[in-house]
Amino acid sequence: MKYELLYRPTFSAARVMLDPGDAVRAEAGAMVSMSPTITIDSKVTGGLGKAFGRLLGGESLFQTTFTASHGPGEVVLAPSSLGDLIALDLGAGPGYMLTSGCFLACDTSVQMETKVSGRGFFAGEGLFLLRMSGVGTVLTSAFGAIHALQLAPGQTYVVDTGHIVAFSETMNYQVRTVTRGLLASFTSGEGFVAEFMGPGILYMQTRAPQSFGPWLSQYIPRGS
Repeated sequence: MKYELLYRPTFSAARVMLDPGDAVRAEAGAMVSMSPTITIDSKVTGGLGKAFGRLLGGESLFQTTFTASHGPGEVVLAPSSLGDLIALDLGAGPGYMLTSGCFLACDTSVQMETKVSGRGFFAGEGLFLLRMSGVGTVLTSAFGAIHALQLAPGQTYVVDTGHIVAFSETMNYQVRTVTRGLLASFTSGEGFVAEFMGPGILYMQTRAPQSFGPWLSQYIPRGS
């Protein structure tokens, strides 16, 4: 995939350049604009089972494939929320795990499947993760800017669960309260955290939707 990331980090968009016959698969509704040489095909990718898994993982039931059918062209894609974009390059090695709502687009050669994460369910961050594997590029969105951290083998790091975007599937993690007591965790405003262990790379977002919603609601006028 040939791409250019634009307007980072707040109003990010991806310009994907396609040669004749090339294609890119994107989340439904992600298109901003495209060349007239591009054709669109929207369908349930991978069968009903995988599509239902994506729906549980916070993604759309349908995905859109953009193909340069009538010559070279481009597609501009953008996520629905404010924030940054990153490109995850997949090779012959392990893939990446994406949290709910972070997938934007990928090469058609990339495989996507839903994994159950009961630990995430108890943290209030969703029961499912998306596993991205194969060969190609995955465009991933975040709410806010993206902070990346490479962990060495055996190195651990603690992240608020609402700030996790993606991580190497080679990493082990456990979800726990940030303090010793459950009540103290909630009164501190931190709640649950995930403790990761390397090796691997961890991508975090500098804002969390769960915190932004309540903050924004205080400025919305309410009827009498």
